[in-house]
Amino acid sequence: MIPMNFLRSLSRAALVALSLAFAAAAPVARAQLTIEIVGGTGTAIPIAVSGFEGESAWPLGISGVVAADLGRSGLFRNVDAGGVVPRPARAEDVKPDFWRARGADAVVVGSMQAAADGRVEVRYALVDVVRGGTLIATQFVVTREQFRATAHRIADEVYEKLIGHPGVFSTRIAYIAKQGSRYQLVVADADGAEPQTVVSAGEPLLSPRWSPDGTRIAYVSLEQKKPVVYVQNLATGGRTAVAAFRGSNSAPAFSPDGRKLAVTLTRDGGSQLYLMNADGTDLRRILSSPSIDTEAWFMPDGRSLLFTSDRGGSPQIYRVGVDGGAVERITFDGSYNVAPRALPDGKGMVYVRRDGGRYQVATLDFATRQTQVLTAGPLDESPSLAPNGQLVLYANDSGGRGILNAVSIDGRVKQRIVSPALDVREPAWGPLAR
Repeated sequence: MIPMNFLRSLSRAALVALSLAFAAAAPVARAQLTIEIVGGTGTAIPIAVSGFEGESAWPLGISGVVAADLGRSGLFRNVDAGGVVPRPARAEDVKPDFWRARGADAVVVGSMQAAADGRVEVRYALVDVVRGGTLIATQFVVTREQFRATAHRIADEVYEKLIGHPGVFSTRIAYIAKQGSRYQLVVADADGAEPQTVVSAGEPLLSPRWSPDGTRIAYVSLEQKKPVVYVQNLATGGRTAVAAFRGSNSAPAFSPDGRKLAVTLTRDGGSQLYLMNADGTDLRRILSSPSIDTEAWFMPDGRSLLFTSDRGGSPQIYRVGVDGGAVERITFDGSYNVAPRALPDGKGMVYVRRDGGRYQVATLDFATRQTQVLTAGPLDESPSLAPNGQLVLYANDSGGRGILNAVSIDGRVKQRIVSPALDVREPAWGPLAR
């Protein structure tokens, strides 16, 4: 097992990943997270999302979800679109002067109409009322059960057209919550809606990690009274114990192609890094050292790993090829840097640093060696990057209870993800929808 003196020196993120101590919490079944903007950019784009023509015929429309998605991003300011008669349904119905007078730079309009086969035809357009012109005009034919997913897709397209990065409203997140004496691995939409319990156990569940295609989640369970790594198939509900060796099995991470897993094992003595197929076969050790090596994370090209080690005397972040070889130290600023997560472009990473006793989420640019602290602490942990690289989801300890937060990669937009009386930790942001 990992020596306790090293655990005491590791980050809150690493400690929680091996801890049994969650505070008592209210039942989580069907409990929905809600997102609040607590800090935004001063350059938010004013946008109006007009109620879609015909959507009142269905209990859940489309436009309200689109407007909520864009507003929660912190990069858009919703302009009141109510009271407009007649309501615009097509791009050619939009009167730019009218909407500019209301303070909008862009307008989303649309319609919903029943199709002959029982599905619903959804049309929408995004209009630039400052420069003029239709930026998007498209349509979908969907079932009623697909309304929320369709709204998220529309918000993604609007976000990408106006911001320049893919939207992540259609993605999912995973997190660990506690219900009474039971621990739950929960999957929800990126806005916290539609939570589903994937695994429920009487012992801690830890370290959820998505596969690149979003069909599987690797995680650690202590159901066997020791850490064991499982891979859960979200479609079938089946799971496989891929690492149940003697000692501790922890810290799984999928390779970019989803075929491999990096794990931390103590089967041969100290805490060391290993690589295996995602089904648990073909195990091989990456490094051999007397140090504690843990928290491996693949670089986007799949050729190397970031990891945390005490080989320099204190927890720091290093890089090594997947076939082993020379080890490169990445962090030098401070005596405590852990939990590396590579940025999607491979040019930097997000990690947890300790400064003056405060645990904070920060970024490091590999080329310039410049660090930017994104959060204030004091107990921020478990960073997880959105697949577009523009937001970081992380956990924070508040009065002994875990809550989730998100911050933009430049630190300007801050979100608090609220769940009353729940202890929620170890978030993991899923991949872009395919």
